[in-house]
Amino acid sequence: MEWTFNEERWKWLNVMEGEEVDVDYYPKYQSTIKKWLENASLRESNHLHINTEEDGFESISGSLIYEQKLKDQNEYQLFHYFLTKDFIITINLNPNKIKIKNMNTADNAIEGMLLMLSELLNTCIDNIDKFELRLNDLFWKIKKKNSINRLEEIYELRHEALVWKNFMIPFEELRIGLEEAFGDIITGQKEFKRTTKKMERGNMLIKEYMEEIDHLVNFEEMVSNYRGNEIIKTLTVITTLFTPVSAWGALWGMNFTFMPELDEKWGYAIALLIILLSTLAVYLLLIKRGWTGDTLRVRKKNTFFK
Repeated sequence: MEWTFNEERWKWLNVMEGEEVDVDYYPKYQSTIKKWLENASLRESNHLHINTEEDGFESISGSLIYEQKLKDQNEYQLFHYFLTKDFIITINLNPNKIKIKNMNTADNAIEGMLLMLSELLNTCIDNIDKFELRLNDLFWKIKKKNSINRLEEIYELRHEALVWKNFMIPFEELRIGLEEAFGDIITGQKEFKRTTKKMERGNMLIKEYMEEIDHLVNFEEMVSNYRGNEIIKTLTVITTLFTPVSAWGALWGMNFTFMPELDEKWGYAIALLIILLSTLAVYLLLIKRGWTGDTLRVRKKNTFFK
């Protein structure tokens, strides 16, 4: 499908894979477009190439992933593009993602490409806003209940943030490539500045959220380490407290023939008393030394350490 904008100053041709592009319609770029078409069908990832023609007709071509599913690396939408000042050719770009009526505000095809990038970035930034809500929700979940499930959620969000960061890089590369290829023609244009600011905003959000997640990971690991140490300390205290029971039980569990205390009338009661007193003595020793810490205290709800 072909559109003409701004009183036929520039054109946009969008075709689906398998449809032919009439290269004879673009005599100045005929050889370059042929080469681009040959390579485009082989591209399955982001790519950028700046074409500098001997006669001074600059153009830029490549491939760009404009939609990426978070759960599956292979679920994405990619389109190929060929851009000059006078026209844009795209392959496999869903035109419903672009507000075509807004394209009439562009003075040339380069500015039209920037409008496309701006429109495609809107979906990404909308998803980043949803990401913010999930991250904020997780902040409070951790305080209510800290568990392995919370840690799993943190790393899920970290992975998602990395996906968005990786998604933004080719857009930023294309913007810089446009500046490199066309120079002063676009750097002063309003749409170039607007798209640049939108990319900066998206990158800023991702950067800040990744820093928050890193702090959250460090915080979660600190709390987990503390609680793990408390568990080990608790087990150590319990083991120590039961050491007299084990020791005396082992002593009187022997089967030697001559063990006089076994024939004592009050032997059983005395043995119990010795066990209780020795256990109490160990307990008091632990308390006096301060080795139990907060081990014997019950943890309050909605707290991290108490």
